[in-house]
Amino acid sequence: QVQLVESGGGLVQAGGSLRLSCAASGSTFNNYAMGWFRQAPGKEREFVAAISWSSGNTYYADSVKGRFTISRDNAKNTLYLQMMSLKPEDTAVYYCAAVKKPNNFYYSNNDAYDYWGQGTQVTVSS
Repeated sequence: QVQLVESGGGLVQAGGSLRLSCAASGSTFNNYAMGWFRQAPGKEREFVAAISWSSGNTYYADSVKGRFTISRDNAKNTLYLQMMSLKPEDTAVYYCAAVKKPNNFYYSNNDAYDYWGQGTQVTVSS
């Protein structure tokens, strides 16, 4: 079982940048495929980005492609989301999620992940 704790959220002006971190503990981090999701007020939680556990392949929602970068540091048991050129519509609570060695990685599906962090708020002002 893995525990996840996000950090790095905050208030930023449109066009600015933030880097989110997700610290993992309790299990071997590099055995887990990881994802970032977000939920804005009144909306469903949506996929943002994901990274596989073995190949390091990355996947992005169209809305963030070219602006956000997901990465992982297995030595530090940490997942990152570098966010650039932020827009007001990026405002949401951001969650990291994990699934252990999935045979088929349905990375954009909420139900594909077994473990979730508590979330960190990102607010982008116009």
